[in-house]
Amino acid sequence: MSNTCFHCDQPIPQGINLTVTINHKKQAMCCIGCQAVAQTIVDNNLTQYYLYRTEPAQKGLELVPEQLTTQLKKNKLLDQAALQSEFIYQDHGVKEAILTVDGISCAACAWLIEMQLTKLTGLVSISVNATTQRATVKWQDDVIKLSAILNAIEQIGYQALPFKANEIEQRNKVMGKVFIKRLGISGILMMQIMMIAIGLYFGAFSGMAEHNKYYLRWVSFILAIPIVSYGAYPFYVGAINTLKIKRLSMDVPVSIAIILAFSASAWATVTAQGEVYFESVSMFTFLLLIGKFLEFRARSHAAQVSANLLKLMPMTATKIARVNDTQSKINNEASKELLVAAKQLVAGDLVLIKPGEVIPADGLIISGSSQINEAMLTGEQTPVNKATDDTVFAGTINSDGNLTVQVTQPSNQSFLSQLIRLSEQSQAHKPKLAQFSDTVAQFFVAIILVTAIATAIYWQQHLPEEAFWITLSVLVATCPCALSLATPTALTCATTRLNNEGIMIKSAHVMETMPNIECYAFDKTGTLTTGEFTLAKVDIINHAEHINSYSTAQVLAIAAALESYSEHPLAKPFAQYRDFSLPINTVKVLSGRGVIGTVNGQCYKIGKASWLLNAKAQVKQPEYLNASCLLVAEDKIIAAFYLVDKIRSDGHSLLEQLNKSHRTIMLSGDNQYACEKLAKQLSIPQCYANLSAKDKMTVLQQQQSEQGATVAMVGDGVNDSPVFGAAHVSIAMGCGTDIAKSGADVILLNNKLSSILTLANIAAKTKRIIFQNYLWAFGYNAIVLPLAVSGFITPYLAVIGMSASSILVITNSLRLLKK
Repeated sequence: MSNTCFHCDQPIPQGINLTVTINHKKQAMCCIGCQAVAQTIVDNNLTQYYLYRTEPAQKGLELVPEQLTTQLKKNKLLDQAALQSEFIYQDHGVKEAILTVDGISCAACAWLIEMQLTKLTGLVSISVNATTQRATVKWQDDVIKLSAILNAIEQIGYQALPFKANEIEQRNKVMGKVFIKRLGISGILMMQIMMIAIGLYFGAFSGMAEHNKYYLRWVSFILAIPIVSYGAYPFYVGAINTLKIKRLSMDVPVSIAIILAFSASAWATVTAQGEVYFESVSMFTFLLLIGKFLEFRARSHAAQVSANLLKLMPMTATKIARVNDTQSKINNEASKELLVAAKQLVAGDLVLIKPGEVIPADGLIISGSSQINEAMLTGEQTPVNKATDDTVFAGTINSDGNLTVQVTQPSNQSFLSQLIRLSEQSQAHKPKLAQFSDTVAQFFVAIILVTAIATAIYWQQHLPEEAFWITLSVLVATCPCALSLATPTALTCATTRLNNEGIMIKSAHVMETMPNIECYAFDKTGTLTTGEFTLAKVDIINHAEHINSYSTAQVLAIAAALESYSEHPLAKPFAQYRDFSLPINTVKVLSGRGVIGTVNGQCYKIGKASWLLNAKAQVKQPEYLNASCLLVAEDKIIAAFYLVDKIRSDGHSLLEQLNKSHRTIMLSGDNQYACEKLAKQLSIPQCYANLSAKDKMTVLQQQQSEQGATVAMVGDGVNDSPVFGAAHVSIAMGCGTDIAKSGADVILLNNKLSSILTLANIAAKTKRIIFQNYLWAFGYNAIVLPLAVSGFITPYLAVIGMSASSILVITNSLRLLKK
């Protein structure tokens, strides 16, 4: 049997034994996805596909033959758990997926899909982004299946499949070619019709024979048929889809205008009575197509970031067989390297990553050290040094060393996958102003149709020969495309720009709220400072009643054992002193205070001085209040640890800028001395020290209630969940997976404090651009409607004005992508 997959022609990983009988012969498959697709092809008697294909299919469902798409849905192939594991995210019984939706031409299409699918029982939520042509769907799998959701989308005229980066690129290429083909045909035929029209105009003055005029009209009629059928087809499809469910979209007045103009000219040609305007029909169809094409190009450009991120994921990984694997023992392959599909990796697998290779999954370095390029996450090109026990992320690049990594997350739950999923959610969010404009746009279409009917009635009585063309101008000129594009294009471009800067927006309201922030509250350790502590001093406190005094090595080993259970930055410096021979149990981590545990049979506490120097201590020793942390045994202090941290390089410049127009405060669990010292260095007017997580939340809520301030909280994401939840906007430093799962609204993947200014500036600029877009959209329609009704706008000018209005809005939004 062949060593390559019959379906996709990729190498078959060792240990995979999957086959499908095709044309009475067993053919080898490389994965469950290829096997499922191939079997579906056989079951539906479509094996001729394999006889006539010109190149192998792409792996799994990344590129299913077009003729199979409907069949796959009907057979509920995508409901299979083995296939869903590649693109589904599941949380507490609710499944979530990003879908690619073909056929979305404007914001009204997105609105239409959302309105229809919200009627489905079991659908938790759906957000459609018209700019990227993607939908984020959440559903209860025990109530409704993914296939039913896909079928519901198909029933209203759109095609949806799970989002795949390679597939998106291919689809965009295909759509681009179709657009160019429509433009080419429409443009060439339009030029011929325009030349004939010039001849007819000149003939009207020079006495052209009637049979010549009759002949030229028929030629124009024949040439116009492909334009109004093939060229204008997307407008008809959009109009029919919305009318079928008793809704209105921008395509409705456009389609009516094209059909009426062509029908009237065709009737004049057949009956040899009246005037023909085939050149008008051809011209505004061509101009409308140009506008649609430019919109498509802008959407494709804005949607490239997340697709490009997914393309960074490698197809294969080098898995190391572990000694305790039964199959490895049987085959004596415990030390062998196995080439497997990266998507098949699960938590606990060991993988070897060689220099220059892309890391296939999130994991922990077991052995080796290297420099990792994390530019795709942080936007920072400088490689990061990584060694044993450090975390690495899928999609990042190993520079110069061999690494053995233990997988901690499967590919569909990797940090990269979460970033893309969260990015899609934030882009799909509609601010209140956008929701209002969508509603207005629907009513506006109805107003346009009513106005057009009234205009036709009025001008038919006063100027019958121009009534039709004035009505046509009203239908085309006032189409509210720009109104519906105003917000989604700006938000998509802003999110894309922030991603490029290493700033991840997790919550939808951030772009709306950031321009209104009045007060910035900062955590100290790991936020204003680097969080990379070093142990500067250890004080041993011996007590007379203790027979055995503690040595420095002993207290460090005990402290290291306790701190190994904490994720706080203060715990990291103790890791090097860990003695694994010391037994430890019954450990309890107290958020914002410290750790309690039994080490070698003795109960110890380590944590903040303010927590441990309390009434229970037999000896109160205020001189140790300034210690970074204390170690206590039997309510007696046995050691004080002093750690030093350094201020982030961009801390001074950030606070200098913020203090000019905002209030700044520090909320820290550290001691008063350290907090006041740092606050003085950074010119922070107010600082609150010795705070627990609950205390921080209380102080922040006081700022909100008493001062009436809109507050942004900036922290390191560790033990900050309560205060993050209370803040109007929460901003977390770093790119650890715990942070990704926390309640922060924004993650600064690049760990740069200066990114807060970037976020604030882009949010403010986005707000201005959305306002400008609405101002233009409303202003244009307010000006053009009375002019069109009055007969001052010809169909040519109507088409140019409508297209220019939409293009101007998109171009204005694209300014957000520029640095």
